[in-house]
Amino acid sequence: MIELVYPLEPVPLLGPQADASETVPIVDENGLVIARAAREYCHRSEDTPQPEGEPLLLHPVVHLQIVDRYSRLFLQHRSPNKETYPGRWDTAVGGHGSYGEYYEEALFREAGEELGLYDFNPQYMDNYIAGDELDREMVGMYVTVGSFDLHPENYEVSEGRYWTLDEIEANLGKDVFTPEFENEYRIYKDKILALL
Repeated sequence: MIELVYPLEPVPLLGPQADASETVPIVDENGLVIARAAREYCHRSEDTPQPEGEPLLLHPVVHLQIVDRYSRLFLQHRSPNKETYPGRWDTAVGGHGSYGEYYEEALFREAGEELGLYDFNPQYMDNYIAGDELDREMVGMYVTVGSFDLHPENYEVSEGRYWTLDEIEANLGKDVFTPEFENEYRIYKDKILALL
């Protein structure tokens, strides 16, 4: 398990900063926090590409897969307000860690914000690095087992529901799901189901 390690000394603030209170940690591949930056500065877009020669900033995010005793996965439907993959189905909970938070703190905060989920037992699954030409994230992936009374938040998450494995399999590769969910599903499905 990779845990975030905050140094005793303050870390530098990178990039332009509109609101210094909304920063995310920048980490190395071992989880050592080496800087902080605005979330927007970590996520490049086609309108604001990465300056040539500057590496993408690796920053921590959390994912929570929710599975019930019937082997169904709860997925969130990304709202049309999302910058990336609006309207697609995704991992039950996903979000950025704020500067000063550890993975599990961010996990509980995000689960509460997105689904109204506060009382659950997360099981650590893995850390992995994900990204593309515009973004680079160190994912802390967790799983929880149960049938929860979930209340999607509606600004970032328009709805949510439990999907059977057959439903998921029938929709892979059809732009129904985010690419990151499909990747996690393919790699971790058997490990998730082993928790049942």
